[in-house]
Amino acid sequence: MAAKLFERTQIRSLPMANRFVRSATYDSLADREGAVTPALIDFHALLARGGVGLILPGYAYVLKDGRAHVGQLGAHDDAMLRGLTDLAQAVHEAGGRVALQIVHCGAHSDAADTGEQPMGPCAISTADGPICRAMTREDIDRVVQGFGDAAARAQRAGFDAVQIHAAHGYLLSQFMSPFYNRRTDAYGGSALNRGRIVFEVYDRVRQAVGREYPVLIKLNCTDFLDDGLQLSDVVLTAKRLEEDGIDAIELSGGTIWGHRVLGDVNKMAFRIVQEEAYYCDAASLLQREVETPIILTGGIRSYEVARDLVETGVADYIGLCRPLIREPDLVMRWERGDLHKSACVSDNACFRPIREGKGPLRARDTRIAAAREDRGPCGEQERAASGRPRLHMPWSRPPAPPTRHALHKRSGTLPNAAPIVDSLIVQEARSSSAAPACRAPPTRRSWWSASSCSPTSRPSI
Repeated sequence: MAAKLFERTQIRSLPMANRFVRSATYDSLADREGAVTPALIDFHALLARGGVGLILPGYAYVLKDGRAHVGQLGAHDDAMLRGLTDLAQAVHEAGGRVALQIVHCGAHSDAADTGEQPMGPCAISTADGPICRAMTREDIDRVVQGFGDAAARAQRAGFDAVQIHAAHGYLLSQFMSPFYNRRTDAYGGSALNRGRIVFEVYDRVRQAVGREYPVLIKLNCTDFLDDGLQLSDVVLTAKRLEEDGIDAIELSGGTIWGHRVLGDVNKMAFRIVQEEAYYCDAASLLQREVETPIILTGGIRSYEVARDLVETGVADYIGLCRPLIREPDLVMRWERGDLHKSACVSDNACFRPIREGKGPLRARDTRIAAAREDRGPCGEQERAASGRPRLHMPWSRPPAPPTRHALHKRSGTLPNAAPIVDSLIVQEARSSSAAPACRAPPTRRSWWSASSCSPTSRPSI
């Protein structure tokens, strides 16, 4: 009997050849206007030939002022349609399925590139000056419409699904996190109020694509920031999205730049982890609360770990990113019976050529050449000999090493899981109504501007 990892499944109208998902990342392969290039098409066709069940090109910005990098893919204008159509067609011709991830980068948007000041839930400033301004209601409405329009373009271009990016400290994630979001209007306060923009985005996307088109979402289970996102917040958000009709939830964690600018990243983010599946404990808890399929991403490198996560019901699908940069045909290799661990060593060296605009495969090609010259598997021995430190980025670090007890069936035996979640939800419901009208952050956070959040009453959602 075939392993459950290689079962054929379906997410709404989307047929899946197996349970592997290529999780989206920035690959720097679009042109300066955000349009698809031949190099971007070739990379994703290579992934499709490698056997992964669903490919998520990322992270396509929905409005020009929501772009973070030159080379970032765009879905903000009808001028992008021709290239997006070519991309979807190339993946289909290579035997794959493809869903477009769409995003607004919020405070992470590049003002020098867009010509506009970045915006977020509240204004953020440092000693070097303002980072972003606080969004008005008109800004929120414009962003919500932008997501709907971008999703419609993805559907017109022939993508099999669309994914809303609400993780990793980008705009929707910023609204969900109380670290960033201290608003006192309808978009701040309780977990559901902070998630209001996410629900509005989903509703607009669903209106744009119809009931039968698959809509996925990527959520953080933690942002590794003191006073930041809690798992109880994620559970409430996921349950509301499930009620509204979301088709799958990808679970990840972390923020993209908090540690470099704000300096308040939780120390747990930098813990060196030897085990795999960074967020399996959170996924196991979430599985007990929702029936929506869960895609688990983060640190999965071994066939055995992926198999156990699926067969025990912790995850329905396995998200891979860096391993598929190192080995685009990893899924095919495993399916054919070569079950050796991924050659990816998780040192994030693939991000360096991406930042330089050279694409994700440049690091892989360099590593392969090094290995052929006997300088160490994937360059790891070379790195150790040179004394260069391994790069660790907080958005790819777990809050704690996962434990084997997390791999239990959904109906499960995870000790005290439901009471923990229930008590957190009750605590959230009780505490939100008693919070002060405009809650100031700790004084050490000089970046936060109280003037961006007017002290008004907090309506409940």
